[in-house]
Amino acid sequence: MVKILAFSGSARKQSYNQRLVRIAAAGAKMAGAEVTEINLADFPMPIFNQDLEAEQGMPDEARAFKNLMIGHDGLLIASPEYNSAYSALLKHAIDWASRKETESEAPLLAFRGKVVTLMAASPGNLGGLRGLVVLRMLLGNLGMIVLPGQQAIAHAGKAFHADGSLLDDGQQQTVMALGRDLAGALQKLV
Repeated sequence: MVKILAFSGSARKQSYNQRLVRIAAAGAKMAGAEVTEINLADFPMPIFNQDLEAEQGMPDEARAFKNLMIGHDGLLIASPEYNSAYSALLKHAIDWASRKETESEAPLLAFRGKVVTLMAASPGNLGGLRGLVVLRMLLGNLGMIVLPGQQAIAHAGKAFHADGSLLDDGQQQTVMALGRDLAGALQKLV
């Protein structure tokens, strides 16, 4: 069974992006994948700093996140857009997970060959689309296979039911299909 890690780049309690990734995760589960949904708020990591790393090593929370990435075949990531880019929270998590802990560890072990699907929700008119462009580039540079399908949900403050599903059934089905498509791609590759 393929394993997918699902999370957002937001730690906000009522995060639109955490709701969005949960929908995609449901689609992946329906397609037979084992999905682990996490919230980066549960992995409080300091801002990446090489001096801190040299003095104290990798923080336990960063190691736990990195190990989750290593233990999964693919990722579902929903990213908020801050000033046309992904969140600092997501960037710091990626930076810590990219670090080698031993000389014998393969470079970018948590990223190389993993398959990822991206999505975003934002209060703005473009739904976080600009941030996905930059995130797609970053993850590709780290050796990930970024699937072409993605979804950006505009006016996110008015896009969700109280239960976390999307008001627009077409968008709901599209986001669930992102999860199914990732599971299907992984089943072919793994």
